[in-house]
Amino acid sequence: MADWTPKVVALDIDGTLLAWVDGQTEDYETIPPAVYDAVHRALDAGAHVVLSSGRSPHGMTRIADLLDVPREGTDRLWIVASNGAVVFRYPPMEVVHEETFDAAPAVAAVLEHHPNALVAVEERGVGGYRVNRVFPEGEISGEQIITEVDDIVGEPVSRVIIRDPEATAQDFVDLGARLGLHGTDYVVGWTAWLDLSPVGVSKASGLAHVCEALGLDASDVLAIGDGRNDIEMLRWAGRGVAMGQAVEEVKAAADHVTESVHDDGAAVEMSRWFPPAGG
Repeated sequence: MADWTPKVVALDIDGTLLAWVDGQTEDYETIPPAVYDAVHRALDAGAHVVLSSGRSPHGMTRIADLLDVPREGTDRLWIVASNGAVVFRYPPMEVVHEETFDAAPAVAAVLEHHPNALVAVEERGVGGYRVNRVFPEGEISGEQIITEVDDIVGEPVSRVIIRDPEATAQDFVDLGARLGLHGTDYVVGWTAWLDLSPVGVSKASGLAHVCEALGLDASDVLAIGDGRNDIEMLRWAGRGVAMGQAVEEVKAAADHVTESVHDDGAAVEMSRWFPPAGG
């Protein structure tokens, strides 16, 4: 890939741009200077930077603001949210693509095995979540509205979060395999966390929608991520790069493994293609 330069840089947020600290709150979200500078060098070179996360849209706009993107006088940012179920432009926020599904059967199947699990669905268009019980501070963004599970999944949704403080991540990996659930499971901090999303929807499908709009394709994309919800994206992209602290399953899906988030691994990888002046 000596003569290749990414035209799209797709960046996961938690564990890639931000180092997750157990119990952290929004106030502690900071972009390391090396990552910030690398993002802006990519923009200077004409690349499209696309944030791609399992977060809800409203949990991603403030990260764009911390990165100071889009820059004044440039096109609005493309953002892939909710693990690919929502694609939007910013600012202002304009949803341009959304996938929904009936999550009730899958949620019922998981709760049969994990009856004490927390369930959350994003309040589409307004931010915040409908939850059956309050999630620990810092784990989801915005207001949490206590709602019965039947009402939470009573209409089509783009994504469901199920989190069980009494389970492990491996418990959810095994459960998903046994139940044949379509969804993506990954770890945030020390918690067991399962995302359920529409069939065929992933960060890769969301990025494919963005690339189509830009007249580009997967071969033009550098994607960097650390979680199991990044696996499809890393396999799909022309160059998929796993963060150094990722689990082996994620690393195996990648073309390359960079440094950990604590060593600015995303900046290390971006600097390979967009080096500092004199570098």
